[in-house]
Amino acid sequence: MATTDYRQTVVIQLTRDGVTGIGEGVPISRYQESPHAALQAIDAIHTWLEGVDPWQFRKVMAGVAERMPGQFAAKAALDTAMYDWVGKQVQAPVYRLLGLDPQDTPVTSFSIGVDEPGPTRQKVMEAEAFPILKLKMGLTSDEMTMAAVRDVTQKRLRVDANEGWKTRDLALQKLRWLEGHGVEFVEQPMPAEMIEETRWVRARVNLPIFADEAAVSAESIPKLVGVYDGVNISIDKCGGIQEALRMIHVAKALGLKTMLGCMVATSVNITAAAHLSPLVDYADLDGNLLVTNDPYRGVTVDHGKLVLPKGPGFGVTPA
Repeated sequence: MATTDYRQTVVIQLTRDGVTGIGEGVPISRYQESPHAALQAIDAIHTWLEGVDPWQFRKVMAGVAERMPGQFAAKAALDTAMYDWVGKQVQAPVYRLLGLDPQDTPVTSFSIGVDEPGPTRQKVMEAEAFPILKLKMGLTSDEMTMAAVRDVTQKRLRVDANEGWKTRDLALQKLRWLEGHGVEFVEQPMPAEMIEETRWVRARVNLPIFADEAAVSAESIPKLVGVYDGVNISIDKCGGIQEALRMIHVAKALGLKTMLGCMVATSVNITAAAHLSPLVDYADLDGNLLVTNDPYRGVTVDHGKLVLPKGPGFGVTPA
């Protein structure tokens, strides 16, 4: 959707009873959010937050929803900070609090951004340690990007069109083309609001389609059945761990595949999402790998597989 040299995120520290939980959210312009607006929204309820009990994190986030309309990245930062705080209080990783096995984490894809053929080939070669690549598409350069990638690798590919194919005929053409290039599935080929047009396209292709921008909350999922094969869930889009869990369970109950996605962020945000990853079918949790100055250390990657830290809470430490 855009090119940027840096990403501003919102990091929150919640201190109570001598324990500090840390959380992060990534405001996204696609949803009319910004770091400045997120900070303003948090400041507006700061006095109220000082009086809440983080042990009652479900009740707290319900109160936040009443007092803070929108601002889902700010909600994500608050929610993850509370989960981290609770885990540190009981001296247990969040994955253990959720009853999950850290050995069940999936392999994450590694994103290859849109670029000229030469840099694209170089990016692919630098991602040698990752068995699955995710290609950003949705532009007139799609075919050139695929040719550059296939020049240097035959790895499994996933494609994110970022709502880029604006008509059903174009989306149909692109998806049929991708069927012959070793692609597992395609995220959000058409704009999120084009539900019926996407249904028409899906009936005419064999390639699975995942909702991304169309899947923003648990309530948004039922209407996607029969249109998409799966949903991409991001704690920044939906507002934190609690809503991400609801989305995972609703999607599974409706027979949809699930994936955890991310924005470009520090290891605070990516590690928080990774603690949920044993629950999902696929992961695209590489946002911390795409920055040069991550101030934290958390989840790591071993030949693509997510490796969760063993410390309490999310197990994130200063770099």
